[in-house]
Amino acid sequence: MKKIYQEILQAKAENRKLLAILLDPDKIEMDNLSVLVERIIQSPATHIFIGGSIVETNKINEQINFLKEKVTIPIVLFPGNPSQISIFADGILFLSLLSGRNPDYLIEHHVNAVSLLKNTSLEIISTGYILIESGSETAVERISKTKPLDRNNVEYVCQTAKAGEYLGNKLIYLEAGSGAKLAVPLEMIKAVSQEISIPLIVGGGIRSQKAIQNAFDAGADLVVIGTAFENDLNFFTHD
Repeated sequence: MKKIYQEILQAKAENRKLLAILLDPDKIEMDNLSVLVERIIQSPATHIFIGGSIVETNKINEQINFLKEKVTIPIVLFPGNPSQISIFADGILFLSLLSGRNPDYLIEHHVNAVSLLKNTSLEIISTGYILIESGSETAVERISKTKPLDRNNVEYVCQTAKAGEYLGNKLIYLEAGSGAKLAVPLEMIKAVSQEISIPLIVGGGIRSQKAIQNAFDAGADLVVIGTAFENDLNFFTHD
């Protein structure tokens, strides 16, 4: 049953906030995966996202299968390209980089992924992906060869998000980038959340539980935490 997106919609309708922990397959050590899983189980996470701009490991299937044996929350692919697709995940964010004009990330990778996806049971969730300037060059910017949108031009970001909704995207994802110096501005989150009717994901540069709550309060329906948890597995036990 296709249910990940329906659960996100229901949570939005109930104003119930969601939290995803983003795992970079290249940074997962199989010997320490049990500890990682234990911390995820103890956390308030509702989803696990797995993927990255560059993934070199060939153990992503093994990693996902281990996770699925231990956790009950959905495991959703967050792929930088079709090589990161695993049939063992529960779903995939089918990301179109709306902030850039590189055709590979707008449609080409998606075309190349079809032959893989149509033979899987993955729930495919079309997602408008919008990179926001964050004070430094991020991996997404470097790999996609696109520039992020101006963090001060809230109106243009709102227009981009709304265009993504008009195109039929089911989610909009505002992304500052992995390890970003600056998170997506709260006023931007608020404006975009008021502009669109579909769920809003926000990630990048979020380093504290207060910052997570601030993003929720501004209008994010789902917040993604990656680097901060990766660097401190006790992130959610701190005050």
